[in-house]
Amino acid sequence: MLNRSFATRFHFAAMLCAGTFTLNALADHPPAGFAPIFDGTSLDGWHAQPHIGPAALAEMADDERSEKMAQWMSEAKQHWSVENGELVNDGKGPYLVTNKDYTDYELRLEYKTVPLADSGIYLKGTPQVQIWDYTDEAKFDIGGDLGSGGLWNNSDRTDGKDPLLRADKPLGEWNAFRIVQVGARTTVYLNDVLVVDNAIMENYWDRKSPLFRSGPIELQTHGGEIRWRNLAVKELSADEANAWLSDKKAQSFTSLFNGKDLTGWQGATDNYEVVDGAIVCKKGSGGQLLTEDEYANFVARVEFRLPPGGNNGLAIRSDGKGDAAYDAMTELQVLDSEHEKYENLDSRQYHGSAYGMAAATRGFLRDAGQWNFQEVTVDGSKIKVELNGTVILDTDLSTAKDFLADKKHPGLTRTSGYFGFAGHNDPVEFRNVSIKRLP
Repeated sequence: MLNRSFATRFHFAAMLCAGTFTLNALADHPPAGFAPIFDGTSLDGWHAQPHIGPAALAEMADDERSEKMAQWMSEAKQHWSVENGELVNDGKGPYLVTNKDYTDYELRLEYKTVPLADSGIYLKGTPQVQIWDYTDEAKFDIGGDLGSGGLWNNSDRTDGKDPLLRADKPLGEWNAFRIVQVGARTTVYLNDVLVVDNAIMENYWDRKSPLFRSGPIELQTHGGEIRWRNLAVKELSADEANAWLSDKKAQSFTSLFNGKDLTGWQGATDNYEVVDGAIVCKKGSGGQLLTEDEYANFVARVEFRLPPGGNNGLAIRSDGKGDAAYDAMTELQVLDSEHEKYENLDSRQYHGSAYGMAAATRGFLRDAGQWNFQEVTVDGSKIKVELNGTVILDTDLSTAKDFLADKKHPGLTRTSGYFGFAGHNDPVEFRNVSIKRLP
């Protein structure tokens, strides 16, 4: 009998790989789980705005924002229309923006455009999945000849900036996009061809910060008529999102947990138990539960679930002694950061942080009681933490000089050690634990 986690993963992977439903039927008969975002007859569910960042919009006074949005919608109605179930723009005016925000989702749509047009799709309010006239020689120097579908506003030479292949159909024919976005991880299929493979979409508005956790879908207008039809979205559950993330390159990882018992683990084994396929720290207990093998450079993956106010940690290069936060290279916090009892912590104590040394970006944890997916890369003195598809920490601990409470970290320079969990009396759960050694 398949365990629940594997069954969910198998079903979701099969659904994504199949990709066989006909987009032409989305408006009237969307596939299971998909909801149309264009009704084929009106602009209901949409508002209008120009190229403006979410932060700038939020900073406006309420009355100013309301006035601007009314103005933009009035302008949009001069350039957007509905014809025969198609959403049509003449290449001018504000963009159309969904009223609803999306977090983890799959977007399906079709578009058709004309020579010299240049458009795109903003995801989470951020530019953009590019749409080109791939024959326009004037734009070859900025990638037009490479085709549509790339994350064109990513930095140069980053994954996803340019499409892997040119998959555009001839101008005048309908093209079909299938876009999956989990956190900042973005995958794009154009006409059933993979053109962006699980790339991080950058925050164009603030490149020092991650892509927003949630945001609207936006249809750009830019220089020529474009038609849209059969727009539909499937919002992904936490389990579906985790399955999507964990399926990527899963074959290169070695499982550390058999889902049944603590075989392969050492340390505080009496303080942990296996319940419903997850390793659980017993309430009121703690200590380090560690792998039997040591690891130097590695990538570790784990799903975890926090009870309200839950506190645990990931021990990195531990020697099995003392406090992982100090005697290991570091302890990466596993914490219900938004619980009220933690509102006054130091920034270096919240979830994903290298405890007392480097602060992770907050705001990307799922609510307590939901499973999160985390990937940790340890390479020399560098540590990267990716939570639910978003990088929340990317730091070099050799540069850490200012320590919380001026307390030294004697294990900081460790180059090898055990990986595991550092419990702090709360029943935090872990499952689907795997690791990959790096050179």
